Amino acid sequence: MLDIKFIKENIDLVKETCELKSIKLDIDKLIDLDEKKRQLQIKVETIRSKRNEINDRMKNKRDDDLIKQSKILKDELEKLEKDFEEIRNEFENIYFRVPNIVSQNTPKDKDNKGNVVIKTVGTVPKFNFPVKDHIELGIALDILDLEKGTKVHGFRGYYLKNEGAILHMAILNYAFEKIIKKGFQPFITPALVKGFNFFGSGFFPYLQDEVYKIANSEDTYLAGTSELSLLGYFSEDTIDFKKLPIKICAFSPCFRSEAGSYGKDTKGLYRIHEFSKIEQVVICENDIKKSQKYFEEMISVSEEILKELKLPYRVINLCTGDMGAGKYYANDIETYMPSRDGYGETHSCSNLTDWQTRRFNIRFKDASGNKNYCFALNNTIVASPRILIAILENYQQKDGSVAIPKILQKYMPKKINVIKPQK
Repeated sequence: MLDIKFIKENIDLVKETCELKSIKLDIDKLIDLDEKKRQLQIKVETIRSKRNEINDRMKNKRDDDLIKQSKILKDELEKLEKDFEEIRNEFENIYFRVPNIVSQNTPKDKDNKGNVVIKTVGTVPKFNFPVKDHIELGIALDILDLEKGTKVHGFRGYYLKNEGAILHMAILNYAFEKIIKKGFQPFITPALVKGFNFFGSGFFPYLQDEVYKIANSEDTYLAGTSELSLLGYFSEDTIDFKKLPIKICAFSPCFRSEAGSYGKDTKGLYRIHEFSKIEQVVICENDIKKSQKYFEEMISVSEEILKELKLPYRVINLCTGDMGAGKYYANDIETYMPSRDGYGETHSCSNLTDWQTRRFNIRFKDASGNKNYCFALNNTIVASPRILIAILENYQQKDGSVAIPKILQKYMPKKINVIKPQK
């Protein structure tokens, strides 16, 4: 969330950001509610102080007049507190939805048509045989079973099996090993998390219909990314500036209802309810230039992985209308998928400045002893099985087999270098 003082001093900028991110909020009403809340808070504190003073005077002797005054103040206080709570709830309903401002390098547009390709890397493969999609390949190779997945899980269910299961673990192990070697502290994070993690990261109140809630718990949900629990780990912490930046990464299962995606990518492994991901997070001091430097370092790891996998990809600068409410600057990486005759999103890197850390109350103490909110960034190192779509389709051979990228072969049993069709 933004500092309310910043909002008041930059009303036009905040209104413009809301419009560009297609978030409908009454910012003028927010400012008015903040003033009403402040005035009520003053009245509540004044009445409470008077009542406490009267109660102190009655400690040693009974005084009917003072008792009467205390009761009048009590009734008045209860009404004011009720009014204050109503105003505060109305204020927070708007305030917690105010989006982060965006960088000067972010394209301004209202939908993904305004996204800009920053660069395209690698050579798109040319095949001298009919191209199969990952579903055809997976079934023929006996490494994917969507029919049984639907029977057991339901819509968007799947099984990876045989070399498909091994390849899935190989890409995750390879990516986890790589990011640890880059100096990121590894975590295995909880898949079940409390609601404050969704609020802090910005999924609540925006995307509550995208989250699975545990039926027998009032405040437990399945995490859609380890970003939530990695940041939640530091909630309410004040970090010594000497310990910054904090560089952390995690392996986790991820769960998303995809409630807003009905009709989109309904077949195969592109858009599914559960998957595995290696995520990286950086928590740093509140310096835009330094945070953008970390951003470039983070996304470069994802690029390095795709280069080592020898997969063609492109980096996309997301426009205002295609980025989340909390994002200050964001890039997606799209990897070439032959069955699409185009690119599909496989990675996402975001700088959220202090928008999340204010919600989590993650601060740092500088050299002068002053406390400031940290900045937070996150990046997808790899998510599987979506990345398997690109691997299977780009590495398919004329005989129906699929070659294993050289970088992954050491993670395969007996260093398998090809998956062959079942006879």
